[in-house]
Amino acid sequence: MSSACHLLYAFIRVNQHNLCHQRAIHDNTFFIIYKYFTMTYLHQYLTDRIIQCFFKVYNHLGFGFLEKVYQNALSYEIQRAGMKTEAQKPIKVFYESLLVGEFYADLVVDDRVILELKAAESIAREHELQLINYLKSTDMEVGLLLNFGQKPGIRRKIFSNVR
Repeated sequence: MSSACHLLYAFIRVNQHNLCHQRAIHDNTFFIIYKYFTMTYLHQYLTDRIIQCFFKVYNHLGFGFLEKVYQNALSYEIQRAGMKTEAQKPIKVFYESLLVGEFYADLVVDDRVILELKAAESIAREHELQLINYLKSTDMEVGLLLNFGQKPGIRRKIFSNVR
């Protein structure tokens, strides 16, 4: 039995007294919880593995280093996990057909996920918008904002390239 099923089973057992008063509530609650634990996201397997690498690096190094230190360690750990990384990958920004700028993604994993790394006290809205704009400028649709602050932080961002 998967860990999601174990959690679902435990939730139902703990709450069965409250849930079983009305059969309709029980069925609906079960469905909602089941959907939560079985939902899949675009590139979920890849992002789950990246997040495991993030926590491995965070637990080893802690907080307080510059972003470049975390970038090097995370790139190494992701490669050890069998994924391909590109550090400081240049990405061009166009306005209509005019090249108006260029930015450098901290890490790109398997040409499918952009990683934006921070070593800040907390994740700010500006950090999230920066990642969304990076996704808008590429064919990639998934990005992870990883903060190596005093408390580790993760934000998963999606931008659909259907235009």
